[in-house]
Amino acid sequence: MKLRNLSALAVALAGAATLSAQELKVTSLIEVWYTQMLENTLRNDAAFKPASGAAYYDGMSSGRFAENGFTVKRAEIYLSGKISDNLSVNIMFDPNNAANTVGNNVLQDGQIIWKVVPSFTILAGQFKMPTTYEATIVAARNIIFFDRNQLNRVFGDKRDRGVVGVYSFGDPKGFNTKVNFGISNGSTDDGSSGKTAVDANAQKDFFGRLQMAYGSEHQFGAYYREGGTAVKTSTYAPSTFTITTTAWGTTGIPSVQDIKDNADRTTLLGAYYAYDSSTWHFDAEAATGELGRRFATIPTASAGAVGREHLHQKYLGYAITGVYKMGAHWIAARYDMLNYNSGNDWYAGGVNPYMPTTGANAGGDFSPKYTETTVGYNYLFVPSKYSYGKLKIDFIMRSKNFLSSSAALGQTGAQGGNSLVASLMFGF
Repeated sequence: MKLRNLSALAVALAGAATLSAQELKVTSLIEVWYTQMLENTLRNDAAFKPASGAAYYDGMSSGRFAENGFTVKRAEIYLSGKISDNLSVNIMFDPNNAANTVGNNVLQDGQIIWKVVPSFTILAGQFKMPTTYEATIVAARNIIFFDRNQLNRVFGDKRDRGVVGVYSFGDPKGFNTKVNFGISNGSTDDGSSGKTAVDANAQKDFFGRLQMAYGSEHQFGAYYREGGTAVKTSTYAPSTFTITTTAWGTTGIPSVQDIKDNADRTTLLGAYYAYDSSTWHFDAEAATGELGRRFATIPTASAGAVGREHLHQKYLGYAITGVYKMGAHWIAARYDMLNYNSGNDWYAGGVNPYMPTTGANAGGDFSPKYTETTVGYNYLFVPSKYSYGKLKIDFIMRSKNFLSSSAALGQTGAQGGNSLVASLMFGF
């Protein structure tokens, strides 16, 4: 752990101690992974990248497929303070996160909560904006598998800074509803996952979620988010900015002005349903939208290449989970799919950028539609409290199209592989 990370945590804890005259609660969560690769291709090959230079499969950027070994996934410290019935604060640190060139990642959440009236609450600060189900409604200590599904870890599991209003009504024991609406910086896709010291995005994201429940067993809802480029408007004025479109070919491509006018429009539209009882759990979620700034066509530098294959490239993702509970022993299965080009849209003179005809990758199908089928076993240390601690063992079977072939190993076509992950989690 870096000394500056420890210093930041110590200052925060010292500041939080002043709340003790009112009400202060401290909790913690630690999770350790062991990953065992079951096929050598996961270690020896690089992520496949089409001409745009974008590696779509999110697992490669995380480094989780680099080699077998142990990882401290989480070391989270939660502080919650209350100075009145109407005003409180939530803070979450993870000292395991290193500072990077964009910002300090140690502070995960810093949230001021103001209950204006019993039915209306305002939240301000840094946190996950209310959209996807598993990333923003299910706490980290309650995740069923070693990690969230693709849709949630790519589009929902990132912090941003903004303000959210929540209007609640209904019967807590019967049908009840929360209407979430708000505005945020819209920098959730930069290098610091929205936790930048200074907002570089002149535009803002707008979002809303209709969140409903029936008793304690049923949850369902829908959400929408829209934003644009993470680059200031003045920065990409036509007279001062250059965009390289050579990866898109020479015919039928949009003009540079079209790209600037599109401003990397970014959307997320989805819905979910979850059922949970003492014996069974089931959840399903689906979402679609435009990739936009997630694979930007407007670079942050004075010149750069486009990051996707089409100006209006759309994605589609869904995940389905089922769990059978037997006291301390749970058996779980999940299927999830994420297609980063659901419309099969590209320019490149009609040549499919995901199906190379020359080189070591010739004959392979690297279409950015990725599937993960996960079968898992959970052992709960305290069967009545799933969040206290558990051992999770998951076997992940992946589609074979996210790794580029290794010419040195004599490989051709699509490459990929499966892995086994053991997760040990403890919370208090």
